[in-house]
Amino acid sequence: MSATEARFAVLRQSADSSVVAAIEQLVAQGTDAALNRINVPALAHQRGWDEEAAIAAFLHAARLGLFDLSWNVLCPGCGGVLSSNATLKTVDRLAYSCALCAAGYEPTLDEMVEVVFTVNPRVRHIAAHAPHRLPQWDYMRQIFWGSGFRIPDGEAFDQLLQDIVIESVELPAGEKAYLSVQLPAQFVIVFDPVTHSAHFLDVQGEPTRERQSLEVVFNNVHAPTGTVTMRPGPLRLTLDNQTTERTLPAVYIAGDALHHLLGNRGPFLTAKRLLTNQTFRDIYKAETLDIDQRLKITSLTFLFTDLRASTELYERVGDLVAYDMVRAHFQVLNAVVAAQAGAVVKTIGDAVMATFASPDHAMAAALGMREAMRILNAQSSGREDLVLKIGLHEGPCLAVSLNDRLDYFGQAVNIAARVQGLATSSSIFATEPVVDYPGVASLLQAAGLTAQAQSHQLRGIANALTVFEIP
Repeated sequence: MSATEARFAVLRQSADSSVVAAIEQLVAQGTDAALNRINVPALAHQRGWDEEAAIAAFLHAARLGLFDLSWNVLCPGCGGVLSSNATLKTVDRLAYSCALCAAGYEPTLDEMVEVVFTVNPRVRHIAAHAPHRLPQWDYMRQIFWGSGFRIPDGEAFDQLLQDIVIESVELPAGEKAYLSVQLPAQFVIVFDPVTHSAHFLDVQGEPTRERQSLEVVFNNVHAPTGTVTMRPGPLRLTLDNQTTERTLPAVYIAGDALHHLLGNRGPFLTAKRLLTNQTFRDIYKAETLDIDQRLKITSLTFLFTDLRASTELYERVGDLVAYDMVRAHFQVLNAVVAAQAGAVVKTIGDAVMATFASPDHAMAAALGMREAMRILNAQSSGREDLVLKIGLHEGPCLAVSLNDRLDYFGQAVNIAARVQGLATSSSIFATEPVVDYPGVASLLQAAGLTAQAQSHQLRGIANALTVFEIP
């Protein structure tokens, strides 16, 4: 048995067997491009897999060395990869600049950081393991553009290139190229994806027959080099590669076809979604962030639970029985959270803090927890020994490393904890952003529940909040 076969044998013990079999077949028979920067949600949709099972399988596969996991910072404007990182620890919390968009962005983990999987070179060598050897447009597809890009194939892609590219060249390190191009009366961009540098040509006015000249230098300064106004007509373009690696400059027409391409993107695995995945938290634990790192998430949903009258429970049934009941309750809650694509951040005494990528999953988990407690009580004592107090809130936060684990900090976390403190029975309390989120109303309607609005002044919060009780 080879080392790769042995790893897949171990993988079958920890992940969905049908997904593992499909991944093994993909590694053996898939194209090189199909094994580079795999977009797991898109692949799961294409193959008919459960997304959470697919994500878990690839996470375990990466842990076993079958795949390499990459955290790519994306430009929210053009969708290009601004930085590729083997770990989230090397993602800078300061601004990233995109030369193509001539804009800077402070990274957030919602839509600016994608997580992709590439087959490990010891398992199978693919062309993208040597990106400096990829043909120009393969480089754009496999290295520069993010995994969510919907790029046409075959003749459709050839036609797209004709519509948006005036000229392109593969330029070796230290060399110059001289291009003769005809400038149209449109905005034009000279862009190189390797150095991520751009030069803008505002082509306007009366056409000219006189040849214009322009020199563009590529170096390691990742910044736009300004805008030059030129007239439609002939241009002698000098491209000077002053770097130590090959560059791939092209002259693009910044028209509708290019804008349509850059905007044609589908879902991908975001860093936020991965951080709220229980499998990821279980197998990567404290390896995610550096101790001083702070990364923004613009929207995360927090769920807090606590057991009502747990002290009285210990007094009534005794420490040993109560401990077993509380432990069983934790196991049930963990299962419900994982089933709704969430993750348990921590437990504090009898309380649980969990996170979800969106409020609808959090609300489904809250309803599931309450039903699970009803079943657990019926199976154990027939009494309501375990009654959950549940609070939900959605908002921005910081992802931090605290006490050797991934944690979250910010006002949204505080509000969620305070909202949970309002509960005195099995009612669920949720803030307006949660109840107003698309899909939550249908969940409550299907359960025959009506959210009842209340106004509460929460400790430490300046203004009163509208909080909904779900009986």
